Amino acid sequence: MDIKLKKTGSIFIIYWVLLAYIIAALVWWFIALNRQNHQMMQLKLQEQKITAKKIIADEKRKTAQYIGEGAIFLLLIAAGAFFVFRSVRKQLKQSQEQQNFMMAITHELKTPISVAKLNLETLQKRKLDDVQQLRLIQNTLQEANRLNALCNNLLLSSQMEAGGYNITFDETDFSQLVSDCVNDFIMRFPKRKINLSVQQDLFVNGDPLLLQMAINNLTDNAIKYSPKESAITIELKESNNLIQLLVKDEGRGIGAEEKQKIFKKFYRAGNTSTRSAKGTGLGLFLSKKIISQHNGNISVTDNEPNGSIFTILLKPAD
Repeated sequence: MDIKLKKTGSIFIIYWVLLAYIIAALVWWFIALNRQNHQMMQLKLQEQKITAKKIIADEKRKTAQYIGEGAIFLLLIAAGAFFVFRSVRKQLKQSQEQQNFMMAITHELKTPISVAKLNLETLQKRKLDDVQQLRLIQNTLQEANRLNALCNNLLLSSQMEAGGYNITFDETDFSQLVSDCVNDFIMRFPKRKINLSVQQDLFVNGDPLLLQMAINNLTDNAIKYSPKESAITIELKESNNLIQLLVKDEGRGIGAEEKQKIFKKFYRAGNTSTRSAKGTGLGLFLSKKIISQHNGNISVTDNEPNGSIFTILLKPAD
């Protein structure tokens, strides 16, 4: 990582040195041409072949021409340098994000596979009582569900970016969908305190698969980024003619400067070296994209005294 950062720094140093050289050369040529123009006018004055007034006017015209052409050339160089610099910086940033994503996704894929393999090998080689077998099977299913959710996020992200996913807008029982999603998490994480409050018979026009993924991503994030002993609260209600879904956690919260960044692709809050929670930076990106395509809104606010509240607002079905 340090070698790549040094290499990137060297590229930018070379870029700025070359840009400074081009501007210095432009200034030098302007001075040289202007001096030459002045000398030519002096020679004409000495020869006295034309009036002094006309010679001075010609000198001023030439000087104005050099200044105009030089200014335009300088502006073009500055504009080109700005766009090149911004493009290169954007590409380097995307490259770094993709590298971090590949490292994260490798770990995310390897961990559930390793756990499932170990559990199955234990079941195969050892004679365990029913309770131990059930615990290993549940743990294996949990890892398989996690792997399935990860693959769904990757696949959906690629399809939506390429425009290959066709959204279907059907009348969907959002109350039932939220209940099913959260109850699945309650089954998968029996030791976590998950509170569910759902107003019944709330319907939306949308794609059930995409909406389910958005709900799962927000709930999964709340579980991952909050202490194991803390509570997760999911509320669904209708307010001001809008269907409102709130996912509350009691984690460390999200800084004000990161509240907009967290919905960007591959972005993960916090310092790279200090992140302990598993993730790829796709969950919130997909959730925002899904809700936006359903003409809704997703936002995050602080949960007092600590934690975050993710809020989804959708229009009810007609």
